[in-house]
Amino acid sequence: MSINLNTPEAQIRENRLSSITGYKGSIKDLATQAGGCSLKSGERGFTQTTACSLGCAQGQLVLVKDAAVVGHSAIGCGSDTIQANINNRRGQFSREWEHTNINYINTNMTEEATVFGGAAKLREGIREAYRRFNPKAIFVTTSCVSGIIGEDVTGILEGLAEEIPVPLVPVHCEGFRSKLWASGFDAAFHAILTYIVKPAEKKDPNLVNIINFSGIGRKEVIRLLGRLGLVPQFLVQFTTVAQLEKISEAAATLSFCGTLGSYLASGLEEHFGVPYIKSLQPHGIAGVNSWLRELGKVLGREEDVEKLIAEETAAVAPELAELREKLQGKRVVIGMGPSFAQNYARVLQELAVEVAWTASWHFDQRHDYGEVPAAVLDLAEKKKDIPACVSELQVHEINNLLTKLKPDLFVCRHPGMAIWSAKLGIPTIFINDEYQSFGYNGLISFGNRVADTLANPTFVNYLASKIKLPYTNWWLEQDAFKFLGEAPQKKQKLTKAVV
Repeated sequence: MSINLNTPEAQIRENRLSSITGYKGSIKDLATQAGGCSLKSGERGFTQTTACSLGCAQGQLVLVKDAAVVGHSAIGCGSDTIQANINNRRGQFSREWEHTNINYINTNMTEEATVFGGAAKLREGIREAYRRFNPKAIFVTTSCVSGIIGEDVTGILEGLAEEIPVPLVPVHCEGFRSKLWASGFDAAFHAILTYIVKPAEKKDPNLVNIINFSGIGRKEVIRLLGRLGLVPQFLVQFTTVAQLEKISEAAATLSFCGTLGSYLASGLEEHFGVPYIKSLQPHGIAGVNSWLRELGKVLGREEDVEKLIAEETAAVAPELAELREKLQGKRVVIGMGPSFAQNYARVLQELAVEVAWTASWHFDQRHDYGEVPAAVLDLAEKKKDIPACVSELQVHEINNLLTKLKPDLFVCRHPGMAIWSAKLGIPTIFINDEYQSFGYNGLISFGNRVADTLANPTFVNYLASKIKLPYTNWWLEQDAFKFLGEAPQKKQKLTKAVV
């Protein structure tokens, strides 16, 4: 794969990574088809509301500390910044920083701007952002409205370059371009790689990039990598523009989420010579061992890594054995983004929990470095197969599945989805912090959380007794994927055969 920084926008995942949003089968089948890049996305005859790539792009960029974001969109497209501001406060609290709001302005494109163009509104918004926030860079996110009318955002920014003496960066993240909201991460990182990152003047052999979300649990990463003499630099939320300019100086790049980090890390490797550590994600013992070993190979610190792994594994072994005995035989359904869904399936198996089903919100058949995601291949090598689907946050499908499977636990990474399972009376864990099960101590912490959640289902039982769900018995008796048809190519073959 190649990250093309000579184009103004990132290629969407459907085209770049053959990503899909609709599938029903198993992990082994998913890995086999992805290996031949032959997997085609099923089309739904009925779809509930899902997320948008604009929110993912803005969610990263508004948390760059000294930058500003101008959303060139209707005002409703700025609603995601409410959650972004909550994330901002949460990150500031964990760092013991002064509480401030994000630097964001929306151009409020109305019907008039849609018909006659919004160039004047955009220029006004950029000038106001510079006056109000005095930022070191201004990112301009596009939207469905600005994209449909063909607004020349890049040209408008170029026209303001002499007037506004900071980088003016277009971020092409129109929601209609891709069914995968994760394409918004790529749009944000494409903008950073193209307009912000500079070639390294020198390399720091001890500096390591860590691509994560808000980095709440970063202290454990600092502790572990510190034992190897390394200094982690967390990207991109809560960094400064000056820090982003110099991320090319790092000795390597690690990621907490393949979905989030693949584009930025691959771009840094391809264009700036920063090695990308390609491994399992560092959740649980097997994950962090893979993460550290690959890092050790790249940096020539294999002996130090093996010593660290042996000591850390031995330290948690007694507690892990107790947790496995306590959780043995419990059944879980997982619903998360693809990187987390498949990595957490492995983590829960480490805790002796049976994975009854894993649902991912989309699936990338390749990462940007050209390989099938390691987490899928790792699960596929295990003796027991796991039923799997790609469900694009389709609540009706997940509710149907949960009703039929009746698991002891539902583990998810979307707050809206967690509400539905709780209403069904199923104990639920919402993974908001990407560090929840990081490494050795994280696995023990997560295992204890699982045990505590299963031990006290009183709240969800009470909630289920008082709530009437909108889904009728008719739907709950159907196959969960009744509305998920075959991939278009298969439909065409079937039609010809019938004719």
